[in-house]
Amino acid sequence: MEENNIETQAVHGGEQRFKYGNSITNPIFQASTYVFKDTEELCSYMEGTLPREEYGRYGNPTLDVVESKLAHLDGGEEAFLFSSGMNAICTTLFALLENGSHMIITNNSYRRTRQFIMEILSKFGIEYSLVDPDHEAIEKAIRPNTKLIISESPTNPYLRVLDLVKFVAVAKKHHVISMIDSTLSSPYNQRPLDYGVDLVTHSATKYLGGHNDLLAGVIVGNKSPIMDEIKLYRGILGGILDANTSYLLIRGLKTFALRLKQQNKNGLALAKHLEAHPKIVRVHYPGLESHPDYIIAKEQLRGFGGLVSFEIDGDLKKTSQFIDQVKIPSIAPSLGGVESLIEQVCLVSYYDQTTEQRRELGIKENLVRYAVGIENVKDLIDDIDQALRKI
Repeated sequence: MEENNIETQAVHGGEQRFKYGNSITNPIFQASTYVFKDTEELCSYMEGTLPREEYGRYGNPTLDVVESKLAHLDGGEEAFLFSSGMNAICTTLFALLENGSHMIITNNSYRRTRQFIMEILSKFGIEYSLVDPDHEAIEKAIRPNTKLIISESPTNPYLRVLDLVKFVAVAKKHHVISMIDSTLSSPYNQRPLDYGVDLVTHSATKYLGGHNDLLAGVIVGNKSPIMDEIKLYRGILGGILDANTSYLLIRGLKTFALRLKQQNKNGLALAKHLEAHPKIVRVHYPGLESHPDYIIAKEQLRGFGGLVSFEIDGDLKKTSQFIDQVKIPSIAPSLGGVESLIEQVCLVSYYDQTTEQRRELGIKENLVRYAVGIENVKDLIDDIDQALRKI
């Protein structure tokens, strides 16, 4: 099985050919604790010579399978699953940072990640810098006590794409840990570890699960003291994924490559159509030549993903009218599922902010985020056109 054949890895990666009970699927191990046959076996486990489970907060056989599969998909040696994407990020930052250390995060990153860093980590004496998603801006922000650089790529909601080669070069030059939130690309479109990034995280809720029916997060990397520390903190804080959700994630991953192919195709077609529409001011999609990161996106990304952001020619009220007129996508947050979703960004993610605060954050009131599913793309386009005609 070729390592880079992601379609095959999504189905078979990380799995034993013959499973418990001769089942074709991996069973759900609904257990909170695991017994030892004698004291000798217990001591062998404690000394690290016998790999097995001990207690559900540290691991589970069903979880082990999906972690191995995710490590295969991202080209890493290890993957650790968490109860949500935010749990994965928060646990990792707690594990890697300490009082007096400094970190850098790009300003286009997920709002809750920025909020955790700016409002919670700062209480523990951890300093931060908020910079543009650009390697030069990142390097200028590095201090003697900088320990970590984190960014999404592509970012949300404007889909900025970092030059990962230059990003890694900056991190290695200054001996700083590099971390990429690759949720919006998924391992199908981009594998940051191949560029030398130290850690990759995903909200597995999105493309990896793919069916809008689970919450999960993952950290992927190569075996190192950094990964050991993250695993230790997960065991202490208890944010591990449960067996039932692990099973759902395995099931979702079986069709991962098929779904991403369709979502890449739908996303690009939708973005091109919107860019030519007279009632659309601007489209933010890295597969369009008008996108500021189009050249680097073409070099780094296998596909451009199923998230399309665009600006309606109108104000907040007119944009809301458009949202209310579409018939196929549901009004909801999230992305990456088989069903298309749509949101007016300022109302879903920034409802608690004033117009002036949103403007400072770069969030326009006419900005729409369309998370494309796997439906027929002509149906999606026709639906958008009929909604635009009504505003």
